[in-house]
Amino acid sequence: MKMNESTIEMIVWKTRQTFNTDRTKNIQFRIKQLKQLRKCLTENYDQFMDALLADLDKPKAEASGTEMLPLLNDIDYQLKYIHYHTRVHYTKTKHLTNIFDSTYVHYEPLGVVLIISPWNYPLTLSIRPLVGAIAAGNCAILKPSEFAPNYERLLAELLPKYLDPECYRVVTGDASVSSRLLENHFDLIFFTGSPSIGKIVYRAATKFLTPCVMELGGKNPAYLDNNVNDFYETAKRIIWAKCINKGQVCIAPDYLICMKKVQDQFIKLVPGFLKEFYGNDASKSPFYGRIVNRKNFEHLRILLESNKEKVVIGGNIDVQTGFFPLTIMANVTFSDPIMQKEIFGPILPIVTVESLDEALTLIRQNEKPLAINVYTDNDNVFKRFQNETSSGTIVKNDHFFNLHANLLPFGGVGNSGFGNYYGPYSFRTFSHAKSVMIKRHNFITNILMKKRYPPYSDSNLRIFSFLLARNFIDDIDFCQTFRYLLTFITGILITLFIVWILSMKVE
Repeated sequence: MKMNESTIEMIVWKTRQTFNTDRTKNIQFRIKQLKQLRKCLTENYDQFMDALLADLDKPKAEASGTEMLPLLNDIDYQLKYIHYHTRVHYTKTKHLTNIFDSTYVHYEPLGVVLIISPWNYPLTLSIRPLVGAIAAGNCAILKPSEFAPNYERLLAELLPKYLDPECYRVVTGDASVSSRLLENHFDLIFFTGSPSIGKIVYRAATKFLTPCVMELGGKNPAYLDNNVNDFYETAKRIIWAKCINKGQVCIAPDYLICMKKVQDQFIKLVPGFLKEFYGNDASKSPFYGRIVNRKNFEHLRILLESNKEKVVIGGNIDVQTGFFPLTIMANVTFSDPIMQKEIFGPILPIVTVESLDEALTLIRQNEKPLAINVYTDNDNVFKRFQNETSSGTIVKNDHFFNLHANLLPFGGVGNSGFGNYYGPYSFRTFSHAKSVMIKRHNFITNILMKKRYPPYSDSNLRIFSFLLARNFIDDIDFCQTFRYLLTFITGILITLFIVWILSMKVE
């Protein structure tokens, strides 16, 4: 159902009223909702796969491996560790004024969160944030992309059947619906999309000082070193990474950067990989889909035409069917039109450099990317990229598999976004870490704290400064110290007992 302005306001209001009942704060409720969400995905697996195929021409194996399986793994993680994440986390640091007190961190849900997801990975980019929102105890409103209409309809149909419909709602419609949603007050906005739209969302959030998570994109470099032991396998992984979802991936390699001799060697291998992946004609392969819509196809066509003289492989597009083959451009420079914006499609420009230093300099001169992938067998080369560049993530010798690691945060930096999620980071992102101190009154602390009251004097200030300063107490492990003390006392008691036994025998 598409929503008008009054309907949207009512949905947001009702969702907040539901949150205020504290229903979602109950841990067993969260566990039940996560299990129901998993049930929704597994019982309707084929329907989700069919929707992704219809919307994105995405093969089942690809959709399962890149969307469904990581999602199910994340749900399992949250179910396994939800009691750990939601428990009180005590702190150890103390000074003399609070040595008898308790200090801990209590994680509480933020409230009502808005999740705006894109079309390129509609399943995982809408549901994976929802998993974190549920685990942390929030209510959530989802706005999936209208450019994946079959998935949008399926989600709106299925989610209310499995999850509490008062706590978790789906709002459908075009960009105007998103704009009306953003006119309402939320406790967090989780947006995945382009930097240009992200800035619009961020400006709207300032009206209510709403915190945001921005999962954006950018021009992600892949560096191919001339020091790789298995050049064939390395080149194959890069081509595969660019072909996944036809390059419509926020962490896909936007361009390849390498030395001239490496470029020539790489280009020679590409036709063989394409034939192995898709046969003699990729346009007839069931494993190579189409660009999502005419608008995105036109964006890619313009980029192709702007640097057509540098095309060495591909470039033979079909406007009628939306087929856009993998296209390689050689000897590209950062001043070329193709390098001025994110490509988000199956065009791979190759930028050649004379040295590693030049590659690092060029990367640093541009906006911070969401991902950098470094293909090298030289640890020092990788460490230089790790230490001398900034990106949301960096991966050595592969693409995408960091998305399957639940203990690694996923998120951007700078123009590629801010905030992160996955595994424990999802729980923290959708929670407020409330600091708690339990102050206890006793004779000793009352004496220690007397110096805080007026009238003030230099001597009182010196004493109170000493009491508040970091000192040896910070470094004491009180549990270990107690064990040592207990062992010492036990030893003394045993010794006294032995002495007493021996004295009895003497008598």
